[in-house]
Amino acid sequence: MNPVPFRTDHDLAAALPIVARHLAGGGLLAYPTETVYGLGSRATAAEVAVLAALKGRRKRKPFLLIVSDRGMAESQGLAFNAAADALARAFWPGPLTLVLPGGGGRLPDLLRGPEGGIAVRWTSHQGIARLVAGLGQVLTSTSANLPGQPPAPGATAILRDFAAAVAAGQLLVLDGGVLGNRPPSTVVDCTRPMPRLIREGAISIAELRQAVGSLAP
Repeated sequence: MNPVPFRTDHDLAAALPIVARHLAGGGLLAYPTETVYGLGSRATAAEVAVLAALKGRRKRKPFLLIVSDRGMAESQGLAFNAAADALARAFWPGPLTLVLPGGGGRLPDLLRGPEGGIAVRWTSHQGIARLVAGLGQVLTSTSANLPGQPPAPGATAILRDFAAAVAAGQLLVLDGGVLGNRPPSTVVDCTRPMPRLIREGAISIAELRQAVGSLAP
């Protein structure tokens, strides 16, 4: 399966029906984001399990969700406390992943982390945000790499590392060009009143504190 161009407005319009058909058949997707290339699926238990097998992801390290706006996150039953609201207002859309409570009965438990929440990001990659909005559903996300390897910088590396899945028609690759060496998203746990930094990435601790004040140790 050849990669699908994903760089211009024309590319996006042409890709949307292809992606929709592929995901409707239970397929997986590789796509660019504002940080690194991601691997994703629809947010169903069966498809998340298939994605985990492809990625070689260990248990209890769940994937995050990509949304096209805050309302899409809330429509999945995810709740924003005061800290999550402040962080979302300051940094969304952008490279900030928030771990939020809620989603019971709407999202598979495979997405729930050890803190009890589900990670979600409103992406600032305009193409992917428009794609997700056009699909009308959230997209799961994990970095497009094999365990222990750096994230793939572009479609060529994904085609190499996941050649069997591409050849089998399981994985569709959107080619958004080479992203370069970008830090991953910053991850903050907002399942409790005081937010806790899980991973520092594109947004620094200092920037987080400007928006929300204190962070839990």
